[in-house]
Amino acid sequence: MTAEAPAPPVLTHGRLLPVAVHFDDLDALGLLHNARYPVLVERAWTALWSELGFGFDGDWEAAGDACNAVKELRITYDAPVGRPGAYAVHLWLERLGTTGLTYGFRFCSDDGAVTYAHGTRVLVRLNATTLRPTPWSESFRSAGRGLLRSAD
Repeated sequence: MTAEAPAPPVLTHGRLLPVAVHFDDLDALGLLHNARYPVLVERAWTALWSELGFGFDGDWEAAGDACNAVKELRITYDAPVGRPGAYAVHLWLERLGTTGLTYGFRFCSDDGAVTYAHGTRVLVRLNATTLRPTPWSESFRSAGRGLLRSAD
């Protein structure tokens, strides 16, 4: 009798996006370097926002909602990643305010079953000219509402 592999967890919120860990992402001990986790999470967010129609081409004046800055980043490392390969980032919004948002993330196995790190990041939308907080567009807010984590 052969045991079946357990089914990957069903996501109740957010999206799971694939990311790749490369050999040069590893530190001298052969572990994913702690500074690479936020980079891989950012790449996943960039892919997701681009898929939702919010890209950035290098022009801050035309960037709209992509003109934002990080206010806070919190990350907890749960288990080491010890090899290159396919992984995933589970992304969702915890809060979507007028000029800011808080997103949650998990760096995990490619099926989402194992969590290697988790955290939150706070962003503030900026006016490209004044660099002062400015409201998210209604189209961005509409797309963001689909990523909000409900009180589960």
